[in-house]
Amino acid sequence: QVQLVESGGGLVQAGDSLRLSCVASGRTASTSTLAWFRQVPGKEREFVAAISWSSVNVNYADSVQGRFTISRDNAKNTMYLQMNSLKPEDTAVYYCAAKVRGRVGPYVYDYWGQGTQVTVSS
Repeated sequence: QVQLVESGGGLVQAGDSLRLSCVASGRTASTSTLAWFRQVPGKEREFVAAISWSSVNVNYADSVQGRFTISRDNAKNTMYLQMNSLKPEDTAVYYCAAKVRGRVGPYVYDYWGQGTQVTVSS
């Protein structure tokens, strides 16, 4: 099992920045790609960004491309999401997720954190 714990959420104004962190524990060696998703009440969970184990491959949702940066520090079992130029439509609960090595499917993840709330006021 792998446990994921997010932190760094909060209430900010439009145009501000936030940095989310996700710390993994447990059988982290069994995982590869990590990702961030977000969800607004009443809507489906939405993909935000993903990063491979080596950090060579990263991809972003169009809605955050150029504003958000995903990164990871494997030595610390930690993933980050630097969010700049935040907009009210970025308001959501942000979840980190981990994919077991060999798992097929771009949006199929095996482990999830509990989420951290990000609220952007206009």
